[in-house]
Amino acid sequence: MRVTDTISIADAELDERFVRASGPGGQNVNKVSTAVELRFNVLSSSLPDEVRMRLIALAGKRINQEGVLLIDSREHRTQAQNREAARARLAALIQAASVRPKRRRKTKPTKAAKERRIESKKKRGEIKARRGRVEDY
Repeated sequence: MRVTDTISIADAELDERFVRASGPGGQNVNKVSTAVELRFNVLSSSLPDEVRMRLIALAGKRINQEGVLLIDSREHRTQAQNREAARARLAALIQAASVRPKRRRKTKPTKAAKERRIESKKKRGEIKARRGRVEDY
């Protein structure tokens, strides 16, 4: 399975299990296993290390303690469509993990911005200072 120009996954790395799905399908839903559970072992995969670490972070609860990513697809009525949908979701997740995040550049506020901030704080303080009790004379 080709994910990006540089990343591809062998079919041997993917483990697909077909289970019965609930939902539309009539009598067929009780007889045919159309839902797909796609399992991908991230820790023992051929992905580059940095992509692997970002994928683990992106996967969240979909990845278990052993490092196996589980993608469940049951939105279509046919096994083939669910299989393609699960593979497409895995490819999209890996593509997102392959994008290196931009490094943050440290910036400092300008002198004018600092002055505006102090001025707004002073105005707010004056408003609050005028909230005291009103005394009768």
